Amino acid sequence: MSDFHFDRRQVRRNFGRAAGTYEKHDALQREVQSTLIERLEVFPQVPEVVLDVGAGTGRGSAALKKKYPKAQVIAVDLALPMLKEAKQHAGWLKPFARVQADAYTLPVPDHSVDVLFSNLCFQWCEDLSRLFAECARVLKPGGLLTFSTFGPDTLHELRAAWASADQHAHVARFLDMHDVGDAMLAQGLKDPVLFAERYTLTYPTPRALLDELRGLGANNADAGRLRGLTGKQHYKRMLDAYEALRSEGTIPSTWEVVTAHAWGPPEGQSRREGDGEIASFSIDKLRGSRRKNPFT
Repeated sequence: MSDFHFDRRQVRRNFGRAAGTYEKHDALQREVQSTLIERLEVFPQVPEVVLDVGAGTGRGSAALKKKYPKAQVIAVDLALPMLKEAKQHAGWLKPFARVQADAYTLPVPDHSVDVLFSNLCFQWCEDLSRLFAECARVLKPGGLLTFSTFGPDTLHELRAAWASADQHAHVARFLDMHDVGDAMLAQGLKDPVLFAERYTLTYPTPRALLDELRGLGANNADAGRLRGLTGKQHYKRMLDAYEALRSEGTIPSTWEVVTAHAWGPPEGQSRREGDGEIASFSIDKLRGSRRKNPFT
């Protein structure tokens, strides 16, 4: 589905380094988080277990605990320093658990999660089949998956400015909404609904945008990225190309945000893998379905 791969160790390092600065730069993340929290109204039940995947500094986990005070809320993040920062939002009145783990291998049992929430994390997981197979595994039948991710138009101005300077990949690439929806269906997630919105943020200079990306941990982690320092001439050509977009004293940056929700599949529903389909059942159900041999 994708022709690029993220270096997972680099993703972890980038976000670990940004743990102390993240909340100085997360205005867009907070805006999208508010939208996701509002859309939880599609899930009328009172959940027992809520998983916040890619929890970062824990703002979302705290909001989920406030909304569902009786639920067990678990903040999961790849970067341990982020989870250490999240402690400040986990008050003694409304605490939530903090667990270091990868979105591809969530540390919870099968069919144990009522709500799986993820705000602007899944864009760092290019293997959508693996990601959504894991979501389907942990969700209870009828449980809610709700998430946001970045689409391919994100940072297109910065990408174009770098393309005018050299031929190397300097900006992360993200997957199209249709690929995301297809992958959700392929892994058995039910009735997916997706929205795409574009936000245009403005900055005084291109360097201010780059500083914000570093402060968020959103540095380029493409496995095929250029290693080592970028030459000063290439860097200046990029800045000059971006400056050409200046309007009314600022430079623009586009962020395409995809939000989506879907439902956990019923137990035993098949999912696509390669050219075939796989269905899973609990061993107890399998035993119960066997017909007795009348001749024994």
